[in-house]
Amino acid sequence: MTDPLPATPAWPPKSAPRLFVTGPLGDGVSVTIEGGQAHYLVRVMRIAPGDVVVLCDDATGEWATQAGPVGKRDLVLTCTTRLREREDVPDFWLCPALLKKDRFDLVLEKASELGVARLRPMLARRCVADKLNPERARATLIEAAEQCARTALPQCDAPVRIEALLADWPQDRTLFFADENGGAPAAASFAAHPGPAGLLVGPEGGFDEAERAAIRAHPAAVPITLGPRILRGETAAIAATSLWMGLCGDWSDPA
Repeated sequence: MTDPLPATPAWPPKSAPRLFVTGPLGDGVSVTIEGGQAHYLVRVMRIAPGDVVVLCDDATGEWATQAGPVGKRDLVLTCTTRLREREDVPDFWLCPALLKKDRFDLVLEKASELGVARLRPMLARRCVADKLNPERARATLIEAAEQCARTALPQCDAPVRIEALLADWPQDRTLFFADENGGAPAAASFAAHPGPAGLLVGPEGGFDEAERAAIRAHPAAVPITLGPRILRGETAAIAATSLWMGLCGDWSDPA
């Protein structure tokens, strides 16, 4: 009895590191990696000439690249094969109130993992935090996208006051408002309003009465409840986004 043929190894290897870079990438295009990314590849992952690294550029998709010259502080990667086109992203915006730094980092991370297309952070009167470091936010989004194999990065806007967010809100985009004072069940509301959507989640202390009245008066607003318990801001954002993705996003079987 002959031995079975060995399985064909996966290519690129599942262990190949993934990075987002400034594109555009393309067949035969070479990219010089420097700085922190080079340190990660050379010092941590021990990439050597000929090894495979997967690159994404948030435009042309995902590419297998082969390492060329490797220096102490940089290396050259050359695109060999496009593995995937840039993914189609569900048209969902997450509008979270700014939270304390570590908790908002969690919101950014999970929003990227869950497939959010755009983040529109906002400031309410009861927000504890009032600033967002754009470089830190982008780094958090990129790291999460690399870990979960996204080929598209969420857009992240600069924080604005809740009044400005409402004034600028598109009339044809449903604004689901997670209101701790109650509303329609979230699942039923999501199913009843398919199409472009956004989710508004308040700060640690919730919205004040004037803000709540202004939100409810907006023609695109749909107040929803997330159940019988009062949720932290980060929990509400993650839970409601997950529910929307399961009902209206790209979690369902495309077949």
